[in-house]
Amino acid sequence: MTDLTATTTDIDSRLEGHRVELTGYCYRMLGSAFEAEDAVQDTLVRAWRNFDKFEGRSSLRSWLYRIATNVCLDMLNAGNKRARPVDLTGPTPLAQAALNPLPENTWLEPMPDGRILPTVADPAEAAVARESVRLAFVAALQHLPPKQRAVLILREVLAWKASEVAELLDTSVASVNSALQRARATLTEHQGSASTADTADPLDEEQRKLLERYVAAFEGYDMKALTALLHEDAVMTMPPFDLWLQGHDDIAGFMTSIGASCEGSRLVATSANGTPAFAHYKPNPDGPGFVPWAVQVIDIQAGAITGMHCFLDTPRWFPLFGLPDHLEADAA
Repeated sequence: MTDLTATTTDIDSRLEGHRVELTGYCYRMLGSAFEAEDAVQDTLVRAWRNFDKFEGRSSLRSWLYRIATNVCLDMLNAGNKRARPVDLTGPTPLAQAALNPLPENTWLEPMPDGRILPTVADPAEAAVARESVRLAFVAALQHLPPKQRAVLILREVLAWKASEVAELLDTSVASVNSALQRARATLTEHQGSASTADTADPLDEEQRKLLERYVAAFEGYDMKALTALLHEDAVMTMPPFDLWLQGHDDIAGFMTSIGASCEGSRLVATSANGTPAFAHYKPNPDGPGFVPWAVQVIDIQAGAITGMHCFLDTPRWFPLFGLPDHLEADAA
């Protein structure tokens, strides 16, 4: 019994050691934080149940990626393609702004860095990993057919050899190379300039100061100071609403009209999708302190804020990010 327990514990430990990188892979494939975690859990359960059939002809990591790929491809057969508000419509002029929610499965979801970015020693490898989980990149991936998506992630992000991907997908090297070429062309078409952003880790001094000024302007609800930090074409999105705004005038106008209840808010730093993020707490309307309102994912480019992506479904996001469900006034 002791030997069996030890063996079971060893298998659990070996499988669990791959959870973060597998979650990152499934998140890129599916565009959903919760579906990615479900896919990884399914992968690890299948691997545990079939571990006696793992003959070591490939590495354990390759075997797990094969299982995870099959799980994701099965999930993607339903045909759902997640998106950002900017992928569905044009920007809404402030005068026409209205909050129309769409179903949860419409939207690309945010993901905490710690759940999808394994620790790596190589700064260049870490930079590629961060760039490949940015909202714009993952949104562009959703335009690829599922197998092309898998090929591109495995080859371009995870740096697998064409022969390794061919073996995983039970296809030829020529087919893998052809799929990669088509995927690159589609990705270039759909990424556009929105894919460009700074993802320094750690943030450099200029970026830290920019974010400090952003927090001060947002918490002080100083629209003049805030708009000075925004790129002239900055965007603001608010899933589950399909509305999105472009330009600092419309963003500031929205925040002082429809969004005026956010005045007096507090921001708590976190990180998501390889970029800076904040937990946004609004003043509690029913008592002291502050209550969850959004997870903000921030895009920075060339010394300016280019995107404020505010995910409002806080009963889902705050537990995922390990954030408290109340902020005391003195703590804020």
